[in-house]
Amino acid sequence: MSVDAESTQPILQSYVGFDSITSQIEKKLLKRGFQFNVMVVGQSGLGKSTLINTIFASHLIDSKGRTQPDEPTRQTVEIHSFTETIVERGVKLRLNIVDTPGYGDQVNNENCWEPIIKYIKDQHSSFLRKELTAMRDRFIQDTRIHCCLFFISPTGHSLKPIDIVVLKKLTEVVNVVPVIAKSDSLTIEERIAFKHRIKEEMAFHNIKLYPYESDEDDEQDAALNESIQDLIPFAVVGSEKTIVVDGKPVRGRQNRWGVINVENENHCEFIHLRNFLTRTHLQDLIETTSLIHYESFRSKQLLALKENGQQQQQQQH
Repeated sequence: MSVDAESTQPILQSYVGFDSITSQIEKKLLKRGFQFNVMVVGQSGLGKSTLINTIFASHLIDSKGRTQPDEPTRQTVEIHSFTETIVERGVKLRLNIVDTPGYGDQVNNENCWEPIIKYIKDQHSSFLRKELTAMRDRFIQDTRIHCCLFFISPTGHSLKPIDIVVLKKLTEVVNVVPVIAKSDSLTIEERIAFKHRIKEEMAFHNIKLYPYESDEDDEQDAALNESIQDLIPFAVVGSEKTIVVDGKPVRGRQNRWGVINVENENHCEFIHLRNFLTRTHLQDLIETTSLIHYESFRSKQLLALKENGQQQQQQQH
């Protein structure tokens, strides 16, 4: 006969105060601040820097695209990292943005993803070394990539073969969030059809995107994740410019047909992407990186070390 655990709990006779542990944790975390590491991957000219600046409502990074006709094309993929601390209502966020200029810009893009995958794995390796050090720091600086924004060119047709290869490689090591860049270049009908084709291709190639299904999710979390998965890939527009519409300043883009308001969900899905990254899934992105991607890397490395040690012992005998 099973007994309900809650019915056997003792009743407190007076206030003890351990419920304040949440405020104690919050106080320590606010003092320490938070770390969030974002990587952006996509061809030049898709507005990667602009979108990051739009999401975090501040000018954090400059574009690395070519601006002059005599400027040479990058022959290899480069890795550029920028760190800024931003503060909102007393909460400090140390934001590390990793740009990958040169990706997909060459005539021959064979293996152009290798420097990107290597960088992500190098951050895991660096964290593991610090973790295994005998006199390790109390708080290890986390440079592991928590989220990779993958920019899809708004062709309106389908994913490029290179996109499929790179997405499969990236999803093995990092949380990937795909976005259709500069989606205002498509009509609403074209955008819907394009998203549908991308979803079909990703399902066909078994590309697993964040957020992942989990048995630990309650009904509310599962419903939220399902709504996010329905939106992916996010059709977005970025802009740092403020335009006055009906007497109100909005962030948007002006063209001959009118104004694209980036925060109007009838114009694009930027607001859904921003809320997803910062308001509902920021902590989960960080935790998933540690519990899934890093843990997978860590277990493989430690098993390899164990096997090497056993082989050396056998050779000595």
